[in-house]
This record gives sequence, structure tokens and C-alpha cells, in this order.
Amino acid sequence: MDPVTRLGVVGCGLMGSGIAEVAARRGLDVRVAEATPDALEAGRRRLVSSLDRGVRRGKLSEEQRERALAGLSFTHDLSDLADRQFVIEAVAENRDIKTEVLRTLDKAVEDPAAVLATNTSSIPVVDLAVVTERPGRVIGMHFFNPVPVQQLVELVPTLLTGADTVQRTRDLADQLGKRAIEAPDRSGFVVNALLVPYLLSAVRMVESGSARPEDIDRGMELGCAHPMGPLRLLDLIGLDTAQAVAESMYEEFKEPLYAPPTLLRRMVAAGHLGRKSGRGFHTYDA
Repeated sequence: MDPVTRLGVVGCGLMGSGIAEVAARRGLDVRVAEATPDALEAGRRRLVSSLDRGVRRGKLSEEQRERALAGLSFTHDLSDLADRQFVIEAVAENRDIKTEVLRTLDKAVEDPAAVLATNTSSIPVVDLAVVTERPGRVIGMHFFNPVPVQQLVELVPTLLTGADTVQRTRDLADQLGKRAIEAPDRSGFVVNALLVPYLLSAVRMVESGSARPEDIDRGMELGCAHPMGPLRLLDLIGLDTAQAVAESMYEEFKEPLYAPPTLLRRMVAAGHLGRKSGRGFHTYDA
């Protein structure tokens, strides 16, 4: 099977821009789609800023930066992804939005053998696959934030996903320098099924007044050798994203440990989303 050379990425937020950057640095022709010109320009700036930061930190050379930028193109029209061999959607963690993107991509991407992957972190992939005319070519490809740093990718085939699609996706993960594990098509997959109850338990400790955020984080960093405490990790993920993941898992399993605590819901309603808003369980420079 020939390697993927033409990759499409839908969404240029934290996850989409990270996926596009990694692919461009690996020499792929990457076309990034965003919903509006303003969102596209913001995504482009995020990508360029990340590459510039890599140069400053000695992670890549000026020549590598220029090569990556030369491999990137941008559009706000999904029909411009018609020639892509593989497309990864990385839009907001919202079932309706993702469903509409997959349905549109199915019509726009001309090659019937092209793979349509979703970067969902919690929605059962089969629910997205069945809105297309090629469910055997749809698979979950769940990256972790920040994508240029984190090695793991969860591959999530559905009951309908073809074996060749799984292999194609595994091969692409290898091309991108990632390590893949295969996960069941259940909300939360492997990592979030274990991680989310832990994160929500930390929120409940704050909510009940049992411990302060800084002490919870320091305890897990120093006592359990975690690189980041649970509340700083929530701030990095984005509290709105964490709430959406928890709601999806609770909807599927009705397990109380997956239910978003009231404090988390109130913080999201107030716009305290973590690093991206400058304030979550901790405060950050804008």
C-alpha cells in the first residue's frame, strides 16, 4: 500500500493545527480547512507560531521550518479536499458538528478508497461512520494534546471498518512518528475511560473544599511522579472539552463517576476554560 502523501485536516484549533504541523514536518502535502476566513487565519498564525517556537528551542532548523510551511495550504471550502487520500476531522467535540463534517467530506472527497478519520475523544465512531456512504473507510484516530509532543494515537475501528482501513491508518501513524494502540469503539476509548474519572475526582475535591487546586496538583506531581497534576491537565485540555467528553461518557454508560461536577459546568458557563481563556483552576498569561 502506497504511503499517504496528500492529507486533509478539518479544523485548525489546538488539535487540528498540531496534526497539520506534524504531518507537514514529515513531508506530507497538507491542506487545512476551517469554517471561516477568520478562523483559518487564526489557525495559520497558531501553526506558524508553533513552528517558530520549534526553531527558537532548537527542535527544528530554519530550513525544516520553511519546508513544513511550503507543504501547507489552507481553505475554508471542504470541496478543496477532493483530491486527498486521507482526511482527519479535528473540529469541536460536538456530535452534530462532526456528523455534518463527515457527511460533507463523504461527498467532497473523490477517491472512494480515501479514509475519513475522526479525532473525536469520546463520541462512538460508528455513530459518525454511518452518516457516510463509506462506513468501511471511517475510523477513529485520536491524537493527544499537544500533538507535536505526545507520541500516542488511539486507533478506533468500528464494527464496519475494513481491515485495510485499519492498516492504512496505522501506517499513517507510523509516517507521522506516532505510536498507535487499538482501542474499542466505546465512549472514552482506552485513555479517557481511565483518565476522566481521575480528573473529575480532582474537581470534586475542590468543589467539596477538601483540598486546594495547587495542593492537589503538587501532590500528584511529587507523590505519584505525574508530569502534571489533574487540574493543570484539565486546564491544558480545556474545561469545555473535558465537560463534553464527560457528558458523552455519562450518556453512554450512566456511570456517576463520568458525570461532570457542578463546579466544572459553572466554570465553563463563566468562560473559565483553562489555558486558552487565561483562567481555569489556575491563571495563565494571555
